[in-house]
Amino acid sequence: MAGLRLGPLLRYVDAHSATVWVETDEPCVVRVRCDDGAAGAQRTWQVAGHHYALVPVTGLAPGTETPYRVLLDAPDAAAGENGEQVWPPPRSRFPASTIRTLPASEDAPLRFAFGSCRWSATPSGAAHDPVGPDALDTLAAALAADPGRPRPDVLLLLGDQVYADQTSEATARVLAGRRDLGEPPWKQVADYEEYTLLYYESWLAPEVRWLLSTVPSCMIFDDHDVIDDWNTSAAWLARMRAAPWWRERILGGLMSYWVHQHLGNLSPAELAADELYARVRALPDATDAVREFAADADADPAGARWSYRRDFGRVRLVMIDTRATRVLDESGRAMLDKAEGEWLRQAMLEGRGGYDHLLLGSSLPWLLPHLIHAAEGWNAALCAGERGPRWARRSEFLRERADLEHWAAFPGSFTALTELIAEAAAGTDAPATVCVLSGDVHHAYVAEPHWRGAGPRPTSRVLQLTCSPVHNSIPGSLQAGFRFGWSRPGRWLGRLLARHGRLTRPAVKWRRTGGPWFGNQLMTLTLAGRTARLALDQARREKRGGVRLVTVWRAALSDARLAGNSGDAGGRAPGTERPKTG
Repeated sequence: MAGLRLGPLLRYVDAHSATVWVETDEPCVVRVRCDDGAAGAQRTWQVAGHHYALVPVTGLAPGTETPYRVLLDAPDAAAGENGEQVWPPPRSRFPASTIRTLPASEDAPLRFAFGSCRWSATPSGAAHDPVGPDALDTLAAALAADPGRPRPDVLLLLGDQVYADQTSEATARVLAGRRDLGEPPWKQVADYEEYTLLYYESWLAPEVRWLLSTVPSCMIFDDHDVIDDWNTSAAWLARMRAAPWWRERILGGLMSYWVHQHLGNLSPAELAADELYARVRALPDATDAVREFAADADADPAGARWSYRRDFGRVRLVMIDTRATRVLDESGRAMLDKAEGEWLRQAMLEGRGGYDHLLLGSSLPWLLPHLIHAAEGWNAALCAGERGPRWARRSEFLRERADLEHWAAFPGSFTALTELIAEAAAGTDAPATVCVLSGDVHHAYVAEPHWRGAGPRPTSRVLQLTCSPVHNSIPGSLQAGFRFGWSRPGRWLGRLLARHGRLTRPAVKWRRTGGPWFGNQLMTLTLAGRTARLALDQARREKRGGVRLVTVWRAALSDARLAGNSGDAGGRAPGTERPKTG
């Protein structure tokens, strides 16, 4: 009989249906059966010798929670056969995996936990984790230990789910058995098969495996899912494409992302309309079809859309691809190409008035510390030739070395997004909040913009909510640099850079109203009706050896304006609650 190799991952959930993703070790029929009678079945499909299924589960009732089981049948099994149960495993120490549907009431609270940058967890037998306790692992342990504890309704993973360019020693040993690590790409992954090792390492950790089986997840890539600084500039891309190992790397990255992450972001209706997915399920071996798709997406980014929109009752999530559809030519540099920009506009504005909260998932922050924002705009202007070719050459080197590639490094795109947010947030039918959810920068903070000038102002509360990392580290020198970037001297230095780069003043000014916080952490946004609350939880090791989630900040986002805090983990803004542990 076939066995379960990876998963199950609970991905899409609405009021009546869900999807469950698995990898098996042989071709089979995957069945999902719920205790309330809802069910689904799907035959596996094959890519590069691996067998996958994304099982739609139908017949669910709104606002209910039901345990489910995963069973595997022979590949030619008829409908209605039972199969052999592979999940939950026998004598599991975790609570039953459940599917909790969206509530029927539009005012019922919904919890969105989010973060980014999760490096592969240290094996459970290790005595010391060099980057500190994993926030996702710690959340899973807390929920498993206390089934009555409020859990997220949705988990938003905002990039760097795997690190293709920073493998663990355990993975490197496996790579060494396949090829010479003295040759490029060295200890980085080289192809699709090696990418699968990263997902095994990341998603097979017992606590996280259980968590992903019972909390729905939405995902988007960032650079480390492929390689650090992915699509930073035209010069970077030309150099990478000249490397003989790069083609297999980029194809393996896009193929594995499509299989492991992207498909689960789609609704059953979107899956049914997806031509590539239909081809993949019909072929005995879909490797060539997925490889061709990845090659086309790399050659012409407009041929694939990784961004997507999800509506959770009266909450709208728009997840933005900030990597694959960039325009890198210096004369027309943009974070999003024209088609992607038009899609984003429609996704944000269509049906406005029908949602109370708009969440924009962007792996890269829209609003950065002031000095970093100015430095990125200054660098972009110099790379485009504002101060001549010598400055341009030096600035390209600085751009790549210092990772100057956020929205601020694409000034036209920063302005366009700012204007689009203002449009979405203005008027009598505007949502209560517009929140940009981001990661990438290995610290957490809350920033609030204010529009300049005498024109119409947004009526929504607009906030930049940044949370990173889930499990990684940041040198003390960079921590000091981020703090300085928010400071008054940092803003003054930023103004000098903006003047040298001949930058126009942005349409918004912003202030930090929470953070910066450093550590492994998750933010949770709780939305109910037109109210919103935010909590920041950090994973911390206790003196006696245990690990706990510590709530270091709470605030109401839609009741009153935030006041600035002291900026450290224990800092507390007026009107916010005291830190708690849990």
